[in-house]
Amino acid sequence: MSSIQVQLPDGSVRQVPAGTTPRDIAEGISPRLAQAALVARIRPLQAGPVAATTADSAEDSMYVAEDTHAERLVDLTTPLQEDVALELLTDRAPDALKVLRHSAAHVLATAVLELFPETKLGHGPATDSGFFYDFWRPTPFTPEDLKLIEGRMAEVAARDDKFVREFEPRAEGLEKFKAGNDFMKVHFIEKFTKPGEPISLYRNGSFVDFCRGPHVPSTGRVKAFKVMSLSGAYWLGDEKNPQLQRIYGTAFFSKKDLDEYLERIEDAKRRDHRRLGKELELFTVSEEVGSGLPLWLPKGATIRRLLEEYILGLEREAGYEHVYTPSLAKVDLYIRSGHWEHYHEDMFPPMDMKTEQLVLRPMNCPHHILIYESKLRSYRDLPVRLAELGTMYRYERSGVVSGLSRVRSMTLNDAHIFCSPDQIREEFSGVMKLVERAYRDLGITQYSYRLSLRDPANKQKYVDNDEMWALGERELREALDSLGLPYRESKGDAAFYGPKLDIQLADVMGHEETYSTVQVDFHLPSQFGLEYTAADGKPHRPVMIHRAIVSTMERMISYLIEMYAGAFPLWLAPVQAGIVPISERHHAYAEKVRGSLQAAGLRVEVDGRNEKMNAKIRDFTLQKVPYVLVMGDKEEAGNAVSVRTRGKGDEGSMALESFLTRARENVARKSMDL
Repeated sequence: MSSIQVQLPDGSVRQVPAGTTPRDIAEGISPRLAQAALVARIRPLQAGPVAATTADSAEDSMYVAEDTHAERLVDLTTPLQEDVALELLTDRAPDALKVLRHSAAHVLATAVLELFPETKLGHGPATDSGFFYDFWRPTPFTPEDLKLIEGRMAEVAARDDKFVREFEPRAEGLEKFKAGNDFMKVHFIEKFTKPGEPISLYRNGSFVDFCRGPHVPSTGRVKAFKVMSLSGAYWLGDEKNPQLQRIYGTAFFSKKDLDEYLERIEDAKRRDHRRLGKELELFTVSEEVGSGLPLWLPKGATIRRLLEEYILGLEREAGYEHVYTPSLAKVDLYIRSGHWEHYHEDMFPPMDMKTEQLVLRPMNCPHHILIYESKLRSYRDLPVRLAELGTMYRYERSGVVSGLSRVRSMTLNDAHIFCSPDQIREEFSGVMKLVERAYRDLGITQYSYRLSLRDPANKQKYVDNDEMWALGERELREALDSLGLPYRESKGDAAFYGPKLDIQLADVMGHEETYSTVQVDFHLPSQFGLEYTAADGKPHRPVMIHRAIVSTMERMISYLIEMYAGAFPLWLAPVQAGIVPISERHHAYAEKVRGSLQAAGLRVEVDGRNEKMNAKIRDFTLQKVPYVLVMGDKEEAGNAVSVRTRGKGDEGSMALESFLTRARENVARKSMDL
């Protein structure tokens, strides 16, 4: 029998017979490791780095053929037939959690078929937060069905059936699935396998599914799980196809981890900006206006105005010049810039004006480019920093628009810097200082840096200019390294015209979204033929830096609502102080206090209703107003206010002037603490 070499993470090498499994290796190391191991990571032992297997979607990752020349995850029962580097993964490995969740999706599908055998199966991948499985069934599932399914999943897990990989000739597999009218499985087999090749199946008990795997050793490893929700989706995204039902769930290795996750879910619900936006009267949506087009109510508009004034002030200090440009332009402008070619599917349709076609702009950069080229520029003029709160329009599909976070009309804190190549490093540094300053003042601490690069293989998505891309990526890397900023790289997330630095903000669930961006662009200046006269008297091409410090007003405010759970720091609170006169005879003094506070620049409301004092205090508290000022005979006589501070309660009586000083200083410092 031939033998192979297996290299372990500590560098040691074991000589074992071909066909030895990762479980055999684990048992040879220690029984405890064999019990703890869930899945294995292998890569061929060969010179040079080996890329990990990649796929275009969760669906692909389940079915695409394995690349035996790439690093990959395999079952513990997989026979090893060549020299490999082997790592045994336990429940401490993030990749093992993904495998557990995919196995949980199979447990879910098993339970559904046992309870509702008429159901047809789609696919069930792991996700960042759990898993889902798509089903077709003549009768829609109900919330009561989900409870039954979760209970049956527990029974399936308790059986502790092994996950066993089997192979079957493609023709036989197709025949069986066609006979059962499993139209989705037939589609996946025909899409992801080739004639003459065997197909990969996984069995647990009597349940069999077309799947590449890998899986945990048995259903008994799927213990801490929860069926979460149900949604509908058309098969292959086409409304002409049958409507599927997608059941979502999550799974963890321990009940403690599951409970913590469910607690975060509840916290996220409490912080949901859509719910708080309604309760705190910040914004509303109307079907008469349209999806993705929110209406800002007075309090929400106040927060937006404060954020706009704040960022405009920072930019003025940093040497930016502010401009105004129209929200639409000729289609020709976006054809020239390249946006039409790369983004027209996400733009609203052109408006035919008979003599010309106009379109709502998806980006502000072409307008700023035209401002730059409106006059001759010299090297002495550079850098030219043009900024605008520019409103843009994107055709987001109706299924994804949500509150303020995904909208069709958005106002971006946008700017474009036109500079010489030797100014890139300094300008980039200046942008990053603005980002850090803004995040500090806004109280944002959970963020990371992602260097978004092109995928060289994708010639349709990205401008085909290797030299330009290499230069842009080198400039960004060197700028980041010179500032000592930690970052990770992400291939395929660049803009079509150049690499970019994305600042990723995490929500309460740990999900990341891009909010701020910095892009170094050599393409658009060339596309528009931009020039400046250099010191040598000759025309040179400027470099363009695109940057957005606090994202769009809509997205940033949605983030701040959720981050603060609606309890904004004093400088951003739409109402900073609520005034409560104890009785009607104290109304005159309440109005006097209101005048003093407003003269000091504070935003206040007086509750003059004929209600009990405690009811008024409660209502201001529910509105998350930072300070509630109560006044009766004692306060009026002493020109004082009784202060109730959000999160601290009753602080007692205080001279009005002392409170004013405290509040003004808090606003000036942009303090997070009241």
